[in-house]
Order: sequence, then structure tokens, then C-alpha cells
Amino acid sequence: MTALAGFALFALLITIAPGPDTLLVLRNCMRGGRASGAATALGSAAGSLVWAVFAALGLAAVLQRWDTAFTVVRLAGAAYLVFLGAQALWRYRPGKSTDGTPADAAPTSAPTPAPTAARAFRQGLLSCLLNPKVGVFFVAVVPQFLPDGKAGFATTMLFGVVDAVIAGAWLLTVAVVATRALTWLRRPRVHRALERTTGGVLLALGIGTAVESA
Repeated sequence: MTALAGFALFALLITIAPGPDTLLVLRNCMRGGRASGAATALGSAAGSLVWAVFAALGLAAVLQRWDTAFTVVRLAGAAYLVFLGAQALWRYRPGKSTDGTPADAAPTSAPTPAPTAARAFRQGLLSCLLNPKVGVFFVAVVPQFLPDGKAGFATTMLFGVVDAVIAGAWLLTVAVVATRALTWLRRPRVHRALERTTGGVLLALGIGTAVESA
């Protein structure tokens, strides 16, 4: 029980550090409100749980040792982040409104199409699944919280459920807080600035992930 509590605290500290999942939740909250943000959060939590299954089956350990597979998944994740970031930057490029007309010809920006719950869930899921470091996290961290340093299938899954619940709860909290500020966030200038900032950060994270050593 002490080991599980220690892991929960460690997982919480890792989770609250801003990353791609948090940015996606915020972006989808701006686009589709609480439902889209919550769906993104649940998708990310589901992805964490899937990685826990992989770790329990030993696949994450294989990925950690097999440089080629790790690099392929890492580059796929980087490409996905670059795509999301570039998409946002292109839609909100300077001099254009969200519908592609000159910005000075439109006093307000046309609203960005809200993602469906299924699409938002899929974005959160893919963001997590295409991050091999989540799987390596389970392989490297879970054994450190066990007395004998070994984690069986049931134990790894238990820790995985704890991590998924913590991640889901935190990201849902982010979604709720962001939703309360939607009136301000959806002001045309604020919305464009946040979309460009989010797109730029996602693009930078993707490029950084692509060029970092495996």
C-alpha cells in the first residue's frame, strides 16, 4: 500500500507537468467546450492504460531495448504533433481569419469547427499511444516502488490503472477550469493568440521529439 501511494504521488507530479496532452485538452476545450476537452482527457487516460497493458505483457520492455522500433514510434508521435501544430498555425496564420479571408475584412473570426467527442477522444488516445516514453515509464518506474524490484502482470496493471485515473482526473480538471474561462478564451484576439501559441508549442515539441536521441 505504501508503494502504491508513493507511485501515485510520483505519477501525479509527472502528470501535472504541462505536455502535449494538456495542450490538446486546452485546444479542444476552446474549440468544442467541456465535452471535447473531457473526451480528449479520457482518450489520453485510455492511452496510458493501453501502455500499462503493453508493459505488463513485456512489449514496452522490448520497445525500450529495440532501438529501431522505439525510433519508429517516437518519429510517428513527433510527426503527429507536428501535423497538429502546423494545422493550427496554418489556420490562424497572420493576415487570415479562420475561414481564410483577410483578417482586416472580418471583425470577428469564424468559429473553428468543434471536434466531435469521438475525434477528440481519438486525438487524446493517439497523443499518448504515439509517445513510447509512456511505456518506458512503466518499465523503468514501477519496479522501483516494489520491494523486490519486480512487477508481475497484475501489479503492473494495478499501477497502470492508478496512473490512468490520475491522468484522467487531472486532465478533466484542466478541461473544467478551461471551460469556465471560455467566454474570455473565445474572444477573437485571445482565441487566435492561444491557437497560434498552442500550435507553435505542439510544432516545437514534435520537432524536439524527432531530433532528440533515442
